[in-house]
Amino acid sequence: MAAVRVEEVLAAAEEREAERRRSVTVEKELELEFDLGNLLALDRNPPAAAAGLRGAGPRREALLRALARDNAQLLVARLWELPAERAGGAGGPVVARLPEPAFRLPREKPPPRPRPPTRWEQFARLKGIRRRKRTSLVWDEQAKEWRRRWGYRRAGGDPARAWLAEVPAGAHPEEDQFARLRREKRERVARNELNRLRNLARAHRAGPAAPLHPTGHQSREELGRAARVARLSTASLGRFQPRLPKEPPELPSRGGAGRKRRFEPLLGNLEAERSRQLELLRDMGSKKPALDITRAVNKQMRQEDAKAAAAKGKKQSQRGKRWRRQQRVGRSGKRSGARRQQQQQHRPAGSSSGDGKRKKA
Repeated sequence: MAAVRVEEVLAAAEEREAERRRSVTVEKELELEFDLGNLLALDRNPPAAAAGLRGAGPRREALLRALARDNAQLLVARLWELPAERAGGAGGPVVARLPEPAFRLPREKPPPRPRPPTRWEQFARLKGIRRRKRTSLVWDEQAKEWRRRWGYRRAGGDPARAWLAEVPAGAHPEEDQFARLRREKRERVARNELNRLRNLARAHRAGPAAPLHPTGHQSREELGRAARVARLSTASLGRFQPRLPKEPPELPSRGGAGRKRRFEPLLGNLEAERSRQLELLRDMGSKKPALDITRAVNKQMRQEDAKAAAAKGKKQSQRGKRWRRQQRVGRSGKRSGARRQQQQQHRPAGSSSGDGKRKKA
């Protein structure tokens, strides 16, 4: 067995240490701009091999991977400089506290609309009433203990369930005060429910979409709409989403709802982009608007169908009036004939009516 020299072992260890340091050490001419709140790193250095990035092939992919790896290494090194702590105790993972973001990133979708104020909020703003936080427990003088302010076993109890009710001044002495208290409570509950439904209707008219009923009594249409929105919220717009049992297949809409917006690529055919821009400018500069033949024909057909339906309904109404008039005349004729028969039956035998023809002597 050949003897191993100590110098060779130390040289191999130093080489391994240098390789490890080389893997975590990145040299840049210009220092990167970091926004640790957004985990963002901006590299303003020109690429080392710009000629290799122009073409397409394995060399370009290797250069892009190396550049992304170096920038990610610098970002991770900056994250390790932040104050860290262990989450969930001594055996938890190490997490770092990120600073406030410096760059304002654009939103993909517009911010949500603010909730419309309720009638009470409008009244409180008008009167200058400020909301003050109250404790949930109050002292009950009758029970001599702390009880809840609202709900079951609240302080003071329910006046409608008390064993004694005070007769107010001016009330009828024989009126049932317990029934009056129960009736007033039902009226308050009904008034609160009406105000809640008014607020829901106002929010439904002001908001872009109708919310679900808060008490859990959703109708079939509301549940179907919620299921459709949840299914279309996936990245594939519900194409690979399994359907619920007994759920009917949804037909494709003619308005184009549920389709992804497709944009033209930024780098592509310049001739096609130039032709589109010229056509847009030509349409904007022309005083005569473009005529949509299909839309005009459809509008004319709808107008003709509406006129024909109105004329048909008018004829049917006139025909109905004529039929009712005939029925009325027929009934009056039958009535007059019956009256004439009765008169002839009660008339004496030798008498004659003025309507009949006179006999010659």
